[in-house]
Amino acid sequence: MSHKIKTTGLNLFYGKTQALIDVNIKIKENHVTALIGPSGCGKSTFLRTLNRLNDLIDSVRIEGEVIIGDENIYDKGIDVVSLRKRVGMVFQKSNPFPKSIYENIAYGPRINGVSKRKSLDEIVEHSCKKAAIWDEVKDRLNDSAIGLSGGQQQRVCIARALAVEPDILLMDEPASALDPISTAKVEELIYELKKSLTIVIVTHNMQQAARVSDFCAFFLSGEIIEFEETARMFTRPTNEKTQNYISGKFG
Repeated sequence: MSHKIKTTGLNLFYGKTQALIDVNIKIKENHVTALIGPSGCGKSTFLRTLNRLNDLIDSVRIEGEVIIGDENIYDKGIDVVSLRKRVGMVFQKSNPFPKSIYENIAYGPRINGVSKRKSLDEIVEHSCKKAAIWDEVKDRLNDSAIGLSGGQQQRVCIARALAVEPDILLMDEPASALDPISTAKVEELIYELKKSLTIVIVTHNMQQAARVSDFCAFFLSGEIIEFEETARMFTRPTNEKTQNYISGKFG
């Protein structure tokens, strides 16, 4: 079982404030790794180091290595656009573009040079099927994505991320704004997608982490306190802080 992502001595600072402290983790390929912990503990900050989204914040300074495949993504000369094609991202709040459903999903392939309508049609259909949204949108691809329900919008955003064929998908609380039925659909989708993708998901929902993930990393104050197979962490955590968080004593 190979590792898709490996971080070594990863530290991140917002100005003088340290948000990540010596994060060392190996994330396995074609598995779901959940990042859990209370608000403000560094989960989303860590997630964003994996596709260099923190680069967009002026005061950020990063030390250490993030190895994806066999390269450190923070080396000089790394093409960040190419990196973000390989490492897709789905955000907490669904954020479809104010365009048609079709144009939302075709956007990435277009900017990567795909221009033939037949090719784009195939990508849109394939991506929608992978995101379990095709049957709901196939007859309304020219309608605005903004008109869809919250759960449908989020699955269109997942289809948009899949359209450029990433091999890693980052998900930042992708179901936190959704109703239970839509949440269940997204969770079923995560289970299917890990057959072809490595998925890292931030979630506040302990039940969701238990349902969808193979491994869990418990963050507290910028540090990984415990990293373990999910089933073991939820039944036999080795650290008292993990036990207290999972049992609801804080967080």
